[in-house]
Amino acid sequence: MKVKVTPSNLTNRVIEIPPSKSMAHRAIVCASLAKGKSVITNVDYSVDIQTTLDGMKKLGAKIQQFDDYVEIEGIEDLGKITNTEIECNESGSTLRFFIPIFSLTNKKIIFTGTKRLMERPQDIYQQIFDEQGLHFRQDTGKIEVEGSIQSKRYKLKGNVSSQFISGLLFSLPLLKMDSVIEIEPPFESRSYVDLTLQMMKHFNVYAHFVNDTTIHIPGNQSYLAKDTRVEGDFSQLGFYAVLGALQGPLDCIGLNTNSLQGDKQIVSILKDMGVKIDVLEDGYRFHKADLKGCMIDLNNCPDLGPILSTCASFAQGETNIVNAGRLRIKESDRIQAMEDELLKCGVDFSSTKNTMTIKGPCAFECNSELHGHNDHRIVMALSIAATCAKQPLLIDDAQSIRKSYPGFFEDLMSLGIQVEKIDD
Repeated sequence: MKVKVTPSNLTNRVIEIPPSKSMAHRAIVCASLAKGKSVITNVDYSVDIQTTLDGMKKLGAKIQQFDDYVEIEGIEDLGKITNTEIECNESGSTLRFFIPIFSLTNKKIIFTGTKRLMERPQDIYQQIFDEQGLHFRQDTGKIEVEGSIQSKRYKLKGNVSSQFISGLLFSLPLLKMDSVIEIEPPFESRSYVDLTLQMMKHFNVYAHFVNDTTIHIPGNQSYLAKDTRVEGDFSQLGFYAVLGALQGPLDCIGLNTNSLQGDKQIVSILKDMGVKIDVLEDGYRFHKADLKGCMIDLNNCPDLGPILSTCASFAQGETNIVNAGRLRIKESDRIQAMEDELLKCGVDFSSTKNTMTIKGPCAFECNSELHGHNDHRIVMALSIAATCAKQPLLIDDAQSIRKSYPGFFEDLMSLGIQVEKIDD
């Protein structure tokens, strides 16, 4: 699918931010491992979330889905799994959360996936399984594991995806003995680990930092059923926050302003770029601003990289985005993708392995079709740029938004932005 986004002025100035995909994944995992029935409300059935739900059904959770909430009866016996081929689609969170959890079944499990997922590195788990004499094999299109991970002291590099740490955290409390995870500095994306610990605690399972880089995980614990409401998603807020900075004021509601989400950093970053932001009872008001370039560190908020590239294109002066290297191993090489597409629009953009440098402002004129790189965040970032371009922009691979935010274009249109969907 392609979309044509026509430069448009906002006619509605309030948007409710969709629920957090990160928090929904975690709530579904914990509820599925819990004894009893949990109700999870404010759920958006993106492809990634549906993938996690389907996987937990195969593990043995009894799940009923309704319009915007889910009832989950937790798994009684992990060893009773019968369907051992687990489809993870393109969801890195699902795959990396599932590998240690499904290992507890002691069955041979095959994980499959689509697009770039099976190309994304899993060396951390490969090493763990090898060291413990367990079976782990990654081939083109699948990963095969067999044998339960063990209670022990784990040492992990801190510059890899926090999803590996979270996967272990979900699993290790269910073993009989205590475990420890030591993280080698620099510890990137700690905020995602904090979200995992927060959700585990909500379901009565505890682990804690004994210092900045060491987590103690008591064994022989049990998850207990608990109802929970998924809070608004700060990574999705990023798109509307930048739209507000370009065309505001725009009220973004449905958020927990005390959230632990690392992508909440969008608020402080935009303040550094000159945006006036009011704190509301359940969100923020972003005012139109004369944006200025600044230094941006993505260490704890890599998902903001694409939309901040867009934002920097409209800012006066130079924006340096650092600690961005992990963007290269997402659904696309997000640094290269944004560089390729923004260069088509006349943006002064250069990059290294780990950085992006953008000099603005740019007139944003483009006479060629933009490529969405089959990446939801690239498509959404380019769509926001198009709202302030000199002429309508055509973006392909627009269907990729279904991965995380299937209602994105409808929400844009509700604000007055002209969007035309074009089937291939």
